[in-house]
Parts: sequence; C-alpha cells; structure tokens
Amino acid sequence: MTVIDHPAPEPPTGPIPYDRTFAQALLRDMVRIRRFEETCAELYGTGKIRGFLHLYIGEEAVGVGALHALSADDNIVATYREHGHALVRGMDMGVLMAEMYGKREGCARGRGGSMHLFDRKHRLFGGNAIVGGGLPLSVGLALAEKMQGSNRITACFFGDGAVAEGAFHESMNLAALWKLPLLFCCENNLYAMGTALERHQAQTDLCAKATSYAMAAQSADGMDIVAVHEAAKDAVAGIRSGAGPVFLELRTYRFRAHSMYDPDLYRQAAEIEAWKQRGPIHTFTARLKAEGKLSEEDFLALDAAVNAEVTKAKAFADAGAWEPVEDLLKDVYTPAGAAP
Repeated sequence: MTVIDHPAPEPPTGPIPYDRTFAQALLRDMVRIRRFEETCAELYGTGKIRGFLHLYIGEEAVGVGALHALSADDNIVATYREHGHALVRGMDMGVLMAEMYGKREGCARGRGGSMHLFDRKHRLFGGNAIVGGGLPLSVGLALAEKMQGSNRITACFFGDGAVAEGAFHESMNLAALWKLPLLFCCENNLYAMGTALERHQAQTDLCAKATSYAMAAQSADGMDIVAVHEAAKDAVAGIRSGAGPVFLELRTYRFRAHSMYDPDLYRQAAEIEAWKQRGPIHTFTARLKAEGKLSEEDFLALDAAVNAEVTKAKAFADAGAWEPVEDLLKDVYTPAGAAP
C-alpha cells in the first residue's frame, strides 16, 4: 500500500494581535499540555498508567486557541484525546493525573481513566471513547440551553474520523434545523487512527459537508494558535448572536502515534519530522520572541513553573489511594425500585 504524503504547510507569519500577558498565557497552556503528556508517556512505560492512552502532542494549539475563545460558563464535550481540554478548562492537574493512575482522588474516582475525564464544575461534560459519541450529546446540551433561554454555547471537539459516522450527519442536521448554539470543532489531524483522510472520505473538503446542512463553516490552520483563536472568536460571536451552529475545521497533526499501542506504520518518518518543525509551540515561541513579547529567560521561567506543576501532580497521584474493594460495585447497578 502506498503511503499518502501530507506535506507540512509553511510556518505562520504576521503580527500576533495579543498583548504580552495574553500571548504568554496561550503559550503557557500549550506547554502545560505538552509537559503533562510527555510525563504521561513516561509513566505509561513504567506501568503507572495503564489501559488506553491517546496523546494530544502536536495538536495543542487547537484546544488552547478554541477554548480561550469560550466563556467559563460554556459547555465542552471532547473525545478520548482530551487531557489538554481538561487542563485548559481548569481541572486541577493533580486530580487529572490521579485519574490517569486510576486513583480515587481522580475526577471520576479513578473509574474513567484517560478517555473519560469529566468535571461538572468546569462544565467539561466528558471525554468519550466512542468515535463521534460526543456529537449527539452536544446536540442535547445545546438544545437544553436553547430551551432554557440561556446564552451558553456548547463546543464539541471531534476528529476527522468522526465525520464518517452516522451520528455526525444526524447531529449536524438537527443542530442546523433547530439553529442550536453549538460549535463543532473538527480536529482534523489527517489520519483516522491509521487511515489517511483520502482513504476514508470521498469528499475531503470537510467544510463542504457542513455547508450541505446550510451551516456556516470555516477552515483554519490548527498548527497556528492565532489562526485557531481568531476563527473560534468569530464563530462564537456568530453563535451568540443567534445565527445558529458553526463548523470549524482545524487542520492539525499529532506527533505521536494514535495510541500507545499503535506501531505508526502508515506515515512516513520524514512527514512526521517535517510537521514537528511546524509545531505550534515552537513557531509561536519564535514569533513572540521576534516581537519582543517573550525573552528566553521568560520561556525558561515559564517552562520551569510548568515542570514544577507536573512534578507536584505526579506526587499527588503517587500518594493517592486505590478505591476500596468493597466500593467497586457502587454506582454500577441499581436494582429496580431501590432507593437512589
């Protein structure tokens, strides 16, 4: 089978339209995701994290740029690659790491693990292990907000592989039909697990799929946090005005394999390296330095603070407790008629 080549785009250019404080906040969140996940990969190798693990490394600009365009009161629905969304949304890194370990101090008492992060306080309504599984949930959340007359938006993140699911088309149709306050964020990393986009989609213009449902659609460079943030801001403004849902295709690239079990034989090593040179943290850091909004000392201090946060989170998870055996059947099954 011939491997399909996906050349990396040119590095982003142009001025960064943010002040020093906000620009560094965006960079900090991307670095937090990167360092957290690098540590998770190491811990997986030692057996402290088990099960499935899907890393967001390389895609950080998508989650950070989009989430910073939303309010803290908006709803978020994510995929199984959702560690970054949880961190940016405000979940404590120690609680997140404890969930990765399977400890009861985790956000789901260790029962959800990497793919099922949930934080009601921060309106993170779950990662989802089913491809496209979050799409109908987001329609329900958005419909509830509209019926209650709130001004909340629901943002649903999903990969390019989800557009092949029936749930994608059903959700797009209902969202457009009912003019729901829903932001569809397609994290198109060009490979659905190990299948290149061109091999699973006859129509590779994903925005064309959205416009077929009479929905506003826009494609943005998902490796450029400025492009992501500006596109998300525009989309959010339109949705809050009552114009209905918006579809954003954010073209990105994961530097790691699909999961820790993936041998990653479907991509050229040269392709991966080329995209790494186009990485969102690397290019954004360089642009900030060129504009005088970040010094090397600033970056080193930022990175040191993030590494300290990760170290503290790991220590918290290491010190955490396993759920007692007698509690393992709690919340699993409730007989009919039993008291809640």
